[in-house]
Amino acid sequence: MSTAIKFENISKQYRLGLVSTQTLSHDLNRWWKMNIQGKEDPYLKIGEVNDRAHKGESDYVWALKDINFEVQQGDVLGIIGKNGAGKSTLLKILSKVTAPTTGTIKAAGRIASLLEVGTGFHPEMTGRENIYMNGVIMGMTKAEITRKLDEIVDFSGVERYLDTPVKRYSSGMTVRLGFAIAAHLEPEILVVDEVLAVGDAEFQKKAIGKMQDVSKGEGRTVLFVSHNLHAVANLCQTGIVLKNGYIYYNGSASDAISVYNSDKENLMSKKLKVYKEGKKVWFVNLDITNKTDKVLQTYSSALFSVEIESLEDINDVYLGIGINNINDIRVFTLFSKFLNKKYNLKKGINKIVCSVDSLQLKPGEYLIELFIGTEYITLDYYKDPLFFEILMPANINVILPDQSQGDFLIQQNWL
Repeated sequence: MSTAIKFENISKQYRLGLVSTQTLSHDLNRWWKMNIQGKEDPYLKIGEVNDRAHKGESDYVWALKDINFEVQQGDVLGIIGKNGAGKSTLLKILSKVTAPTTGTIKAAGRIASLLEVGTGFHPEMTGRENIYMNGVIMGMTKAEITRKLDEIVDFSGVERYLDTPVKRYSSGMTVRLGFAIAAHLEPEILVVDEVLAVGDAEFQKKAIGKMQDVSKGEGRTVLFVSHNLHAVANLCQTGIVLKNGYIYYNGSASDAISVYNSDKENLMSKKLKVYKEGKKVWFVNLDITNKTDKVLQTYSSALFSVEIESLEDINDVYLGIGINNINDIRVFTLFSKFLNKKYNLKKGINKIVCSVDSLQLKPGEYLIELFIGTEYITLDYYKDPLFFEILMPANINVILPDQSQGDFLIQQNWL
């Protein structure tokens, strides 16, 4: 079997907030080292690991560092990892949206990519015009595209709007058409990012089925990024776990999922930034685990442990934990007041725990807000960015709700 894609020492460095070095001293230093002394770029040697959970000291970060792997023709490779691990950057480099800082990629054949809503579309052009434009970009003749047109339109389900400018499409319609184009214009390599989550549940299932056909039936190569571990387990033969820009694991898809699920850093434990000026009470720490000390998954249990420091004894306080989705919209609230549960704080460190039997939330990232106070007084309120992630268990076969259907994945039985 031949190699379809080969990554050799791929790294990608960014300077936070700026393009290029944007300072005269750095530019002069780079020019002197590279052009006069014949040395390599000095700014490739510096930079911190891309870990967004910790404040760094350097303006330079490695989004990817020393990435080496091969994908064989006909393989379906699943790429998993926490948000910010480098998954999308890897696919953008492969799709030539951005260039690597170091290293080379060898790819055999045409690459079709679906990285985000509207990828490769001109908003002023109609759906039909965009199909032809994308086909031409991929090196196809007009006759070849015309032969595929009916199949693309039927799969996407946007026939009624085919001659309407794409700028008037909803995000779901745009993703449908984008995937249909990418999958049907006979690419040797199909690259699909998490963008399929924007589509409705029926289309997600349809798209995964098409990717299986493309790989098994047509012998084409697929790179698939998703937080839906069940989809990765069903679709992919091989898997890569990315962590802070490095390859943490490379092997079978099932083993990659196991490695990702067993990584203790997927548990959330965070020392909070303490704001205590003018306060008697403040939050100092938050831990979220499930009851068996495994990562948080849909339908798993959860323990929310909050540490609070107090300057004095204070009786009859309530603790509130607000859970918001990634758009900062409240999903649900855990509040001891709902059960008329009051706590007595002692001077020093206090720990309060809330137990949840089943987290019936779909996979993804969520935000947390914390409140503590009495019936009449707010003692502390914390709303710095606090993220935690819920994963999809690989042994549960469900179709995830789309954005219009909410954040909950309620356990249900249809008779």
